[in-house]
Parts: sequence; C-alpha cells; structure tokens
Amino acid sequence: MKPRTSTLNLCAAPTTLAWAAALLCGSAWAQTQVVKPPVAQYWMDVATLSMAGMDEMPSMGAMGGLLGGMTGMGGVSFGATRGMMPGRWLDLAVVTKRKPEGTEATQAIPPSQNMGATLTLLPVQAQPRSAARQPRESTDEVPQQPKGRLLFYWGCSDTVRPGQPRVLDFAKAGVEDYGKFMMGRAVRDTGAKAEPGHAIWPNEQHRQSVPKDASLVGQHAVSGEGLPASLRFAIGSQQDFMPKLDLSTQGGGASATSVNWQELPTARAYFLTAMSGSDSGGESEMVIWSSSEVPEPGWGLMDYASNANVDKWLKEKVLLPASQTQCAIPAGIFAKAQGAMLRGIAYGQELNLAHPPRPSDKRIAWEPEWAARIRVKSVAMATLGEDGQMRGRRGDKQQPGSDEDKSKSSGVPGLPDVGKALKGLFGR
Repeated sequence: MKPRTSTLNLCAAPTTLAWAAALLCGSAWAQTQVVKPPVAQYWMDVATLSMAGMDEMPSMGAMGGLLGGMTGMGGVSFGATRGMMPGRWLDLAVVTKRKPEGTEATQAIPPSQNMGATLTLLPVQAQPRSAARQPRESTDEVPQQPKGRLLFYWGCSDTVRPGQPRVLDFAKAGVEDYGKFMMGRAVRDTGAKAEPGHAIWPNEQHRQSVPKDASLVGQHAVSGEGLPASLRFAIGSQQDFMPKLDLSTQGGGASATSVNWQELPTARAYFLTAMSGSDSGGESEMVIWSSSEVPEPGWGLMDYASNANVDKWLKEKVLLPASQTQCAIPAGIFAKAQGAMLRGIAYGQELNLAHPPRPSDKRIAWEPEWAARIRVKSVAMATLGEDGQMRGRRGDKQQPGSDEDKSKSSGVPGLPDVGKALKGLFGR
C-alpha cells in the first residue's frame, strides 16, 4: 500500500497563514504602489517669535524696521521665520513643474488674517554668478591658537549631575575633537525656500506686516499660471499662529535657575537651551546648557521639526513633553557669565496635504496634482538674571552709563553683549 501523501494549498491556507499566502500568491500586499511627484508643491512656515519684556517689532513702525536693520535681526522679508525679530511671521512658497522658471501666484486668504483678500507671491530670480575669488596673499603669520574652554551641561536639574560637564579645551582640541563635541541632532530642511523657480511671499514688492490679531484659520487658495485649479485647502486651529512662549526665570548666579512658562494648547513638545561667555582674569570660558535628558547641545533643534522627529525625540527624552511647564538650570553654571541668553521653542503640529488623496488600492498609481506642507513653531528668548526679564525694558530704573549698563550693553536695549564676552575664546 502506498503511503498517503498530502499537499498544503497555501493560497487556500487558514487564517494563521494568511500573511504567507499573500506574499506567495501575488496579492496586493506584495505590490509596490507607483507614486509620482506632485505637479505643484506649496509651503507655509508659521512662526511666533518673542523676547521677554519686549513688544513685537512690527507694531513699532519705522523704529522697529530701523532696529531690525541695526541688529541684523531682519525686517519684513522672506526668511524672518528663522530670525530673531519679535512678532508673527509667515514665509510662503510655491513651485510648479508646468512652469519651472517660476510663476506669479495669488493666495486668497481668510478675512480673519486681517491682511486684505490676497497675498502676491513673486518668482525668485536666479542671481548671476559672483566673480571668482581672488587668491589670498600668502602670509607667514601663524593663526593664534584659541584660548579658553567650552563647557556643556544638560538636563533639568537644580544641581550639576554626575559626569558633567563635558569640557573642550581650545588650546588642546583638534578638528575631530570639535566635530565630536558639537555633534547633535539635525534634519534636512523641508520648508519654504527662496530658490530660483519658487514664487515667494514676502518679496521685494509685497512685504506687509502680519498683525498681532491675525489668524490663519479658514480657507486658502493659491492660483497662477501653471498651478492646478484645485490648489485650495483649509487651515484649522492646530496650524494657526501659536501664542508667545512666555519664558520667566527666577534665581541664577550661585543658585539654581527656575525657568517657567505657560502651557501652549497646540504645542507638541518643548526644548530649551542657554549660552553664556565670560572673559576675566585672562581666562575665557563659554558655557552651553540644554534641557535634554541626554547629551544633546541642540544646535539643530531650534527650528521646525516634523511630527515624526518630534515623536522620536520625545521618546529619546531629548524634548520636554507638552505637559511640562518648568525646568531647572543647575546652580552655578552661569555664575561667571557676562551675559547669558536663554532660548526656548514650542513645536507645533505639522500639516501635510495632497490632492487627490492617496488611493488605498496599491494597484492604482498615485499622481497628486499638488502637495502642501504647513509648519508651526513658537520661539522665545530671555536673559538669565534675577528676574528673567530683558534689561532696558520700559520701567527699568537702570541708569545709562552705570557700571551694570556698561558690562551688559550690546548696543540694543535688552540684549546682553554675549559676542564681546566670547571674543577671548578665539584670540584678542
């Protein structure tokens, strides 16, 4: 008698083997969907910038513009979302494959934005190549070796934690040492850019200030030659201008500094960093601190971050959770500071849209007419001091010409002269 044989029909296998059946039987699971780039790509970068004790610059009229030019913090121009000027800022950009050299575009905006009915986006013109650089004259002078130290602390704590600080001695450090010390998290920028072929707002002809009471909530539509007629979308409260990140501090010097802020309803996470410099007794020193629970200086974190990166960095304990509203800076680390600057960022919810939506059936190619990315953040600065306020604010009783005024002055009310304090690190 021949032994009985049996075969397993995997394509008709029970539920427990369904995943294997899908892979081997050519189901949709094994297919790769064809995805084509959108005809048009639109970007909107939304920023709220603030300085403790200082009003928003756009409301200061010509004086605000003058101060922006003097300080290099910029005025109403493209890229202000990356600057330091207090206020509400927008960077808009759009590009289309149908007109790669750039197209003039009109964006219809909601009445709540209080900036009229439309904004005009103009193409960025390619700049002529600059003349070749002239070779530098040779010199026998040897650059002076930098003198001083760089100290790095991290974590919310009243006291310095074991194993801190990391120290970089400029007199002994090589190129690799600098690279390792400065290494931190960063991502490729995916926001609005003023590049040839992109139409942008603000621009040379249109640079209207964003009012304090402006709201982006509502319907937006972008039109122009080469742009799909379907390029229209709605913005909700999650992508509206975030409130100011109001940083306040108590303590300092030889004591711990307590940093507090009000919880922002649309913030997904927070990050803080502080820096100071001192130059006394012939010894220069730069101190850096970040709120991260792991060694992260945060060079690349004071900017927009995708939802995925925010989630990742929260899991890694690099960012502070949205529910946290207080952080302590260890006692004494800025005791010798000749001007210490604190910066904080609240990350908003990034919105990514595309039309038409991606088909759920992977056998159908996805050919979007347009895609849009809206990014949101709120960034704040403050000086570290006994009251955490910017010096030179209204009502400050500090007398011009006083010793304190001379030691802290930067030429701009409220800003410490950190640059002057750091000059000893790189030679006098």
